[in-house]
Amino acid sequence: MRTVTVIGASLAGLYAAMELRSQGYDGRLVMVGEETHRPYDRPPLSKEFLRGAVTAERLSLAEADEIGELDADWLLGTRAEGLDPPAGSVLLEGGRRLPTDGVVLATGAVPRTLPGEPLHGVHTLRTLDDAAALREELSRGQVRVVVIGAGFIGAEVASSCATLGHNVTVVEAAPQPLLPQLGDEMARFCADLHTDHGVSLQTGCGVKALHGDVHGRVDWVELTDGRHLPADVVVTGIGVSPATGWLRGSGVPLDDGVVCDGGGVVASLPGIVAVGDVARCAGHRSEHWSSAMEQPAVAVRNLLAGSTVETHTALPYFWSDQYGVRLQLAGHREQADTLRMVEGSPEDRSFLAVYERDGATTAVLAANRPRPFTRLRRELARSGGLATV
Repeated sequence: MRTVTVIGASLAGLYAAMELRSQGYDGRLVMVGEETHRPYDRPPLSKEFLRGAVTAERLSLAEADEIGELDADWLLGTRAEGLDPPAGSVLLEGGRRLPTDGVVLATGAVPRTLPGEPLHGVHTLRTLDDAAALREELSRGQVRVVVIGAGFIGAEVASSCATLGHNVTVVEAAPQPLLPQLGDEMARFCADLHTDHGVSLQTGCGVKALHGDVHGRVDWVELTDGRHLPADVVVTGIGVSPATGWLRGSGVPLDDGVVCDGGGVVASLPGIVAVGDVARCAGHRSEHWSSAMEQPAVAVRNLLAGSTVETHTALPYFWSDQYGVRLQLAGHREQADTLRMVEGSPEDRSFLAVYERDGATTAVLAANRPRPFTRLRRELARSGGLATV
């Protein structure tokens, strides 16, 4: 390959570029990124950055010398609008065609939004610019914040806003926050974290509409049960969708992401691989930081080999910081799995627990127990995802 183009200049795209060089690729490397920023770390956006504890400069994922060593052509602030695999080219905004021999799809995901006319004061949180705009609003004095969605992003935003002294309400359509991910008992634990810190948690109801004032600024939130919540700022954290719209009509198979095998290779298109949030590998799409960091090594190896010579088998892992509690989960939890406390207790806001199925451990969950969690996570990984703990 004389030219490889990485579409998406965030974590997965950066690690793909680094892997290309470390695995011996010495041809032309092009990085296409819709944002104007160099690759930066997203997890702090809802936490330290939103609270003003870190600057944008501190979020950089690579030092200047590391960027220089990539010897890449950076096309930042440039949107990819199409892909033509038979012609071996990427269509960029403005009609420019970029010839390429190999492509790494790393466009990530975009936040879902509520229907209706856009209103000032309504935010999503995905990019550095999103976080900067929300932080600016929160710095103007105490405000009434309504967070829609009690998933990981919603919970972290609510935690940050409460820490900053704002009046926070969280609206969650499910009976408990994070119920599908953690199960009933641990979902109640997460609900208690909100209420412990003065956050009003409204579960089992959705949002019917957002209403604005005469100036086009959000004023109140109408819930599906008829209640009205006053709001100066609204943050929607209702999930994301893979950023694949620009690939429609390209021949790249799409189904809740770019369909690829366990090694990230797109079916019948060996010169194209997908990594990170946009990749649906072997029927599964992961939206976690660790997957975006780990997948590129395997995908790049397969890209350079011209076929799938390795698959990605790392154990799923994520963490979330809420109200001074670090939650960590590793493994494959299913709905029927049972929970067992290994040490500590939810009441103490510090514990280590395992999920079990047929006498074997399928996943490990911890709150403020990083060392024992790491030990059990390693045991689970060594056993291939099922262990006896």
